[in-house]
Amino acid sequence: MATPLLFDTALHALPSVPAEAVEHGEVFTRRWVVDLILDLVGYTPDKGLCDVKLVEPACGSGAFLGAVASRISASCRKQGRPISDARGAVRALDLLERNVRKSRTVVEKQLVDDGWQPAEAQQVAASWIDQGDYLLQPEATQHADYVVGNPPYIRLEDVPADRMAVYRHACPTMGGRADIYVGFFEVALRSLGPGGQLGFICADRWMRNQYGRQLRQLVTKSFSMDVALVMHEVDAFDDQVSAYPAITIISNRSQGKAVAADTTRVFGRAQASEFADWYAMDSSESITTAAFQATRMPHWFPDEDSWPAASPARLAILEELTERFQLLEDGKTGTRVGIGIATGADKVFLTRDQDLVESERLLPMAMVRDTTSGTLDWNGTYLVNPWTAEGDLVELSAYPRLAAYFEEHGAALRKRYIAVKQPKRWFKTIDKVDHRLTRRPKLLFPDMKLTIHPVLDEGQLYPHHNLYFIVSDVWDMRVLGGLLLSKVAEAFVEAYAVKMRGGTLRFQAQYLRKIRVPDPEAISEKDKAALAEAFDKRDVQAATEAALRVYGLVELPD
Repeated sequence: MATPLLFDTALHALPSVPAEAVEHGEVFTRRWVVDLILDLVGYTPDKGLCDVKLVEPACGSGAFLGAVASRISASCRKQGRPISDARGAVRALDLLERNVRKSRTVVEKQLVDDGWQPAEAQQVAASWIDQGDYLLQPEATQHADYVVGNPPYIRLEDVPADRMAVYRHACPTMGGRADIYVGFFEVALRSLGPGGQLGFICADRWMRNQYGRQLRQLVTKSFSMDVALVMHEVDAFDDQVSAYPAITIISNRSQGKAVAADTTRVFGRAQASEFADWYAMDSSESITTAAFQATRMPHWFPDEDSWPAASPARLAILEELTERFQLLEDGKTGTRVGIGIATGADKVFLTRDQDLVESERLLPMAMVRDTTSGTLDWNGTYLVNPWTAEGDLVELSAYPRLAAYFEEHGAALRKRYIAVKQPKRWFKTIDKVDHRLTRRPKLLFPDMKLTIHPVLDEGQLYPHHNLYFIVSDVWDMRVLGGLLLSKVAEAFVEAYAVKMRGGTLRFQAQYLRKIRVPDPEAISEKDKAALAEAFDKRDVQAATEAALRVYGLVELPD
């Protein structure tokens, strides 16, 4: 039977909330994973744990609370304090009454096993654990020095509509099709006192997906991203789930050093202890074992649009390049990334018939198939072009063959959304033609490709919307093409881009814009010549060797 939610009267200004509790999204964490999180945030028995506040937002069956109770018990013994001093040291919540009962039982058993009196253990457990909705607690009750846990795995659209509205009101970072754990991150971060730490094991998709953007922005602006330990292949939970988990440690302080780490299937209790020891020592910059690899970086990535995904060693290189070099798209060099024209009706607007309409209304188009070989091999596609050189729509009366052709396809053109919105401009393409782009040298990139694939157009064609382009006022496009042909440039896109089935990458504008490049004037003439030659020959290895020199790198780690 579902249990009613508990809401504080301070929430009276929010919309009403239905009484049913959400009984899904529970994934219970193995004890050694809990211990690892507590070690990483520094919640250890050698400290006065009675004098700090730990919050567990969704305690479930008590996996975290059993470990917390053990550590508080040991802390009290070391300091000669009664366990009753710890009654205010923990605040744990859960929506479900059965979980509250289970968690209290776990805490009581742990404390009794540690030698405390049953009555004392019962009082402590009762003072720690309550039924309630963490996302909707009054802010005054939320202060914490530590927030640890495994937030629920529930898509926000699976929550009843009334409750979803309340959650969105309380947690502004839960935009779009967010998972509810985004709200847990937000509330936890807001609750941290100076120097306080959050330690969650949770799906890591918020680090890259659109719905996590506002949360990334919050972390980037106000907190320190300390650890991202990817555990996708690790048996971290009591049940088998496909959750793509990672342990994330975030502190309420200015951004400091950040550790990026990844694990293999053999990562377990012993290896977790080894990782925690390495992290605590803060000495070596990297470590690689059969179970994990980790790298310590001076900073985390400053851009909240998306955080990269790569091996720790490669992330460290990308962070270094982000620190030292400028973005590809740059006003100083006039370098711009864009996408070709979308018509909304390619079957009408694209043709290979040179006599279809007036010749001046045909614009040669670059298509993806023209770029396959690595050099531009035009197949003869034209845009039936309704735009003047000044960027206005043509007067159809001035072009009778064009007018007749558009009228022949008028039904299809007028059904398009853009034509419904602007019925007098029913024959326009979605995007306007910028005739200056045709004449400019530009690098073209097919949207989907296994590897980065820049192709040079010397200034003859206009790109279709399946092609992205780069133009520049300063760069020699063959030199830039060589740089972008390299595995160094590809590493940026690979770290940020959505991967399709079979490993195909999306070379969209937002990913190309992540690439960092040196000042063109800082590249030696020898390296410029090497990059241009590698581009002309489509020699990825030579391009990469030259790019490594230009970036000041010895190698690009896997």
